[in-house]
Amino acid sequence: MLANQPHEVSEKASRITAHPLQPQLSPNAMKVLEKRYLKKDEEGNPVETPVEMFRRVARTIAAADLQYDSEADVDAVEEEFYRMMARLEFLPNSPTLMNAGRELGQLSACFVLPVGDSMESIFDAIKNTALIHKSGGGTGFSFSRVRPSSDVVLSTKGVSSGPISFMTVFDAATETIKQGGTRRGANMGILRVDHPDILDFIVCKQSNDKLNNFNISVALTEEFMEAVESGGEYDLVNPRTGEVAKSLDARRVFDMVVNLAWKNGDPGIIFLDRINSCNPTPHIGEIESTNPCGEQPLLPYESCNLGSINLSKVAGAAGGIDYERLGRIVDSAVHFLDNVIDVNNYPLPEIAEMTRSNRKIGLGVMGFADLLIEMGIAYDSDEAVSVAEEIMDFIQERAWKYSVKLAGERGVFPNYNGSVYDTEGGLRVRNATTTTIAPTGTLSILANCSSGIEPLFAISYIRNVLDNTEMVETHRIFEEMAKDGGFYSEELMKEIAKRGSVADLPEVPDNVKSLFATAHDVKPEWHVRMQAAFQKYTDNAVSKTVNFSHDASIADVEQVYRLAYETGCKGVTIYRDGSREAQVLNIGGVKRAGAGEVLAPGQVKPRPRPEVTRGETIKVNTGCGSLYVTINEDDHGLCEVFSSMGRAGACKAAQSEAVSRLISLALRSGVDTAAILKSIKGIRCPSPALGGAASCPDAIARAVIDRMERAPHLGEDGANANAELRSSAEISACPECPECGGMVEFGEGCVFCRSCGFSKCG
Repeated sequence: MLANQPHEVSEKASRITAHPLQPQLSPNAMKVLEKRYLKKDEEGNPVETPVEMFRRVARTIAAADLQYDSEADVDAVEEEFYRMMARLEFLPNSPTLMNAGRELGQLSACFVLPVGDSMESIFDAIKNTALIHKSGGGTGFSFSRVRPSSDVVLSTKGVSSGPISFMTVFDAATETIKQGGTRRGANMGILRVDHPDILDFIVCKQSNDKLNNFNISVALTEEFMEAVESGGEYDLVNPRTGEVAKSLDARRVFDMVVNLAWKNGDPGIIFLDRINSCNPTPHIGEIESTNPCGEQPLLPYESCNLGSINLSKVAGAAGGIDYERLGRIVDSAVHFLDNVIDVNNYPLPEIAEMTRSNRKIGLGVMGFADLLIEMGIAYDSDEAVSVAEEIMDFIQERAWKYSVKLAGERGVFPNYNGSVYDTEGGLRVRNATTTTIAPTGTLSILANCSSGIEPLFAISYIRNVLDNTEMVETHRIFEEMAKDGGFYSEELMKEIAKRGSVADLPEVPDNVKSLFATAHDVKPEWHVRMQAAFQKYTDNAVSKTVNFSHDASIADVEQVYRLAYETGCKGVTIYRDGSREAQVLNIGGVKRAGAGEVLAPGQVKPRPRPEVTRGETIKVNTGCGSLYVTINEDDHGLCEVFSSMGRAGACKAAQSEAVSRLISLALRSGVDTAAILKSIKGIRCPSPALGGAASCPDAIARAVIDRMERAPHLGEDGANANAELRSSAEISACPECPECGGMVEFGEGCVFCRSCGFSKCG
C-alpha cells in the first residue's frame, strides 16, 4: 500500500506566483475560518491566512500525484487545486481543510464502525469511536446485530440489556470527547425494523434529554413496506438465533415512527434494501449504516471523503448554466478527492485498508438555491426539479468519465473484481462511488452561498457586531432586486430578518416572493421532489431536511414518508418547526388560594412554610448538565422550589439556588403563578442545551409547568394549566446557537449556525 505523505508539509520553494489569487471571503467567512480552520499558536491566535490555508491544502493533496508518476508536475496540480478553492468553486469537507498538511493529517468526515454481539466488539467500537471523534470525524453504527433486551447471555446465564442501553454508553463517550477539539463528534444510530427491540428504539429519544449526540434512523426493509401497504404483519427476528421472536402489525409500527418524527424529528428512516441494491461491492459486505446525516451509506470500517461544488459559480449568461466551467471543476474535484484517499492519515488500520480498497469519493453540490435565483426559477416548481436532474446528471456522468481516466492511469480500485462493474463491457473505474449530496452548513458560510440543495433558510439575518450593534445582512440578489424595484429600505430588511420570510409582506412584489421562497415557505412535497431529483443521479444518498410548519399534522408527515419511498429516495429526515424545543407556555388565569396577608398597599407577607410538604423531583437537561428541580406543595398549592446541579459552591449553583428561593417566596406570597413562569421562561444563557432548557431559570420553569400539567389534584390550577398547554404555545422558529447565541438552522439532516459555524453533526 502506498505510504502516507509527511504530516507537516515542507515550505519548499515552488513555481507558484508570488501574488496568488486572493479568495473573496465575506466577513462572516473570515470569522469562521479564524475560529475553526486556520492554524493557531498555543494561545489560540491564528498563525496562517486563508491564502496560506488553501495553499497548505492544495500542496498536500497535489503531492499524491508523485506516488503514481515520479515526474508529475505537482506544482501545476497544486495551482489548479488552489485556484479552485480560492475561487470558492469547490471546497472539500472540513477535516481536509483543517488537517491537510498538519500533524493530525486525518482528512475524512465520516466513518461507519461495526457493532457486534459481544462485549468485546461493543467496547472495541466505543474505543474506536473515541479515536475517530478525537480526529474530527463523525461515526455511524448499526446496532442490529446486538441481541435484544432480556435475551439470554450464555456465558453468565444472565440476560442482555439490549442495543439501546449500549447506545447510551456511546453517547456518554461522545459527550466526553466533544469537549475538546475543533469539531464535535456526532453519531448515527440505526436499528433494523425487524429487530425485536424496535419499539423501544423508536421512542428512545422522545423525551429530548437522552442520546443527544445521536441522530437515529429506523432501517425499513422492502418486506416491511409491503406489509404497511397491505395492512399485514411482519416478523421480528432475533439476530443471535435467527429465529422469529414475534410478529407485529406493520401499519401500527409505521404509524409509531411517523408520530415520533412529528413530535421531535427522530427517528428518521432509511430504506435499507434500496441502499443495498446500489451497493457497488456486495461481495465485500452488506451496508448496515450511514454516516451521521444519512447521506453516505458505508460498509463497516469504511470512510468517505466528501467535497462540494458551489453551483452559484456556474450560472451562465442569459439565465443558463456554464457547463464548460462546471465540467472543469468536476474533473479537478474528482482528481482532488481521489488524491485525498492516498495522503489521508486514517485513525485505524482497518479503516485505511477498507477505504483504500474501495476508494469511494462523494462529490456533491452547494449553492443550488442561489443558482435557481440567478436563473430566475422558483425553487418549488417543475422547472427547478428539471434543472436539478439536468445538472446532477451532468455532474455524475462527468465524474464517472474522470474516474475512468484515473483508472487508466492509476488502476481500478482494488476490490473491483467481483464488484457490480466487473461485467462484460462494464466501466473500469478508479472509485467505487463518485457522488454524494452532503451537508455543507459551514462550507456554505465560507463559500457565501446557500446550503447544499436546500432552499434559502432566510433572506436577511441580523448579526451582532463588536459593540453589540445590530447589522442586517441580506441576500445579495434580493437586495439588488429591492433597490432596482424601488422597495428597498433598512426598515424592510430588518422586518424580513425578524420574520425570516417575505411571504406576507405587501411591499414585496409577488414575482420576487416566489423566487425567494424560504425553507418554511416551500411545501413539504417540493422538498421531497427535489431530494428525489438529485437522488436519481447520485451514487450514494442525499442529505436533505423536509421542513414543516408547527401546525403540520401527523398525516402530513406520513404523506412525506410515503412520497419519499415512492419517488426513489434512500431515506428522509423531517423537522417540524418548534418540535425539538419545549414550547414557551402562557399559563393564564391561575388563581391562588390563601394569598398572603396584606400589610400595606403593595406589600405582601409570605405565608409560613409548613412543617410537612409534598412534592417530587424532576430532572431537566441544561447546557451545563442535568438540573434536578424539586417542587413542593402544601394545602394551598405550590409553595416552594429547590434546584441542584450537584456542583455546590459553583457560581451557577448559587444563581439557581437564588432563583429557586425567590420563586418559593413569590409562591407563598400569592403571586400569580403565570406571572412567575412568564418572567423566567425562555431566559437564555451562553450555553443552552439543544433539545433541552435554555438556562437554569428556564429549566425551573419547565419543571413547574410539567408538574402543573400532571397535577389534577390542584383543581382549577391544574385544569387551567392543561388547557393552556394545549392551546397557548408561543413558538420561536429555532433555538439559539450554544456557542454564539445566533439563530441555528435545521437543514440537510443537521443543525448548524450560520453566524459562527457551529454544527451539531461535526
